[in-house]
Amino acid sequence: MLKYVDTKNAPAAIGPYSQGIAVNGLVFFSGQIPLSPVTGEVVGTTIKEQAEQVMKNIGALLESQGIGFEDAVKTTCFLADMGDFAPFNEVYGAYFTGKPARSCVAVKDLPKGVLCEVEVIAAIKN
Repeated sequence: MLKYVDTKNAPAAIGPYSQGIAVNGLVFFSGQIPLSPVTGEVVGTTIKEQAEQVMKNIGALLESQGIGFEDAVKTTCFLADMGDFAPFNEVYGAYFTGKPARSCVAVKDLPKGVLCEVEVIAAIKN
């Protein structure tokens, strides 16, 4: 049975998708970009500022399911510029201390011209 994630503490979906879906003990969160959940506007201009907002959004999604960053099993990270890899990793590493499996790639463009996007798969506690 699918359970849709819906929290006002993370940005609302800006397209035909949900914030996430929980199924069979896992929750699959849609990619998070550095949007304010209150204004819907991009937060920050540097990779570190934007990555911090992305982590806050992910934290809100995880919290909505009663779990935390330590429950993440896989992340996929998208960077607008691979030159931002080191500063992005500084922020990422402060949150994902459990070291989930990860892919990190540079892409041509991201929504709203942001510098990073992160999607997460996490285990739901029984």
